[in-house]
Amino acid sequence: MPPFLQALPGGVHAIDTAFHRDHFDAAYLLVQDGRAAFIDTGTQLAVPRLLAALRALDLGVDAVDWVIPTHVHLDHAGGVGGLLSALPHARVWVHERGARHLMDPAKLWAGATAVYGEAEMARSYGHIVPVPAERLGITHDGLTIELAGRPLRFADTPGHARHHHCVWDAATRGWFTGDTFGISYREFDGPQGAWIFPTATPVQFEPDLLQATVRRLLAEDPACIYLTHFGCVGDVPRLGALLLGLLQQMVELGETLRLAPDRHAALKAGQLEIFCASLAANGCTKTRDEIEALLALDLELNAQGMAIWLDRAAA
Repeated sequence: MPPFLQALPGGVHAIDTAFHRDHFDAAYLLVQDGRAAFIDTGTQLAVPRLLAALRALDLGVDAVDWVIPTHVHLDHAGGVGGLLSALPHARVWVHERGARHLMDPAKLWAGATAVYGEAEMARSYGHIVPVPAERLGITHDGLTIELAGRPLRFADTPGHARHHHCVWDAATRGWFTGDTFGISYREFDGPQGAWIFPTATPVQFEPDLLQATVRRLLAEDPACIYLTHFGCVGDVPRLGALLLGLLQQMVELGETLRLAPDRHAALKAGQLEIFCASLAANGCTKTRDEIEALLALDLELNAQGMAIWLDRAAA
């Protein structure tokens, strides 16, 4: 089995898409009785790895029934159209608010370019292939599809983005949560286990909705959470409490700095203090500089997302 492919219980396989660095961005491949589904795809540059994962598992491209992005941010859905073009029978399931962006990705690309810049888009994202309307299915809260008889249920999960759904896999009692249940990098695993933190990426961070969504996911009593960033985590009640606690601290930080001069820098610095304290409590021994380096992109994007939320609330 190639090193970027990890077999998990219940026919679930995690694929490291190589976005930014190792163990940063995952796509998932579910296999049931010879049929397969991808949940999240990474960027267009990840498509060769996704197809290689099929080959490693002795599956043909005609074995894939579903491609399911949790939302249309490009680190989750940038490869959907390109992957679909290699899968003769697959169909895409997407949140109703995200469907138009997969069919016509120009606005999505322009929005991401405004955040990251043209050079970074070319380096890290490649390009986007549109998804034909006739191969697109629209999800709604409570919709259940089946993979060879294995039920996969969708939940509408706003808070990180309004075009976000999560997928409940009854077979493993696990949620595929995209960005809704936060981010947990394996570099921060400590004596108490995994550490997790919220992501407030632009432009639809809504902390009240996110708190309600996280509680809804926890109410299902999941055995595990399949995170895009990164991997499968257990110990879900502890991580849920940690996530909600840090989210509340981020809200309080934002409200305190709403009118602060150089607010962006202050939001980044304030988050770093919160996260360093939380990591220390979790037994992490990394230095502040090491933590800041690993979280640099997240601190930047969270500050941008928090600023948009603060300005929207003040309008």
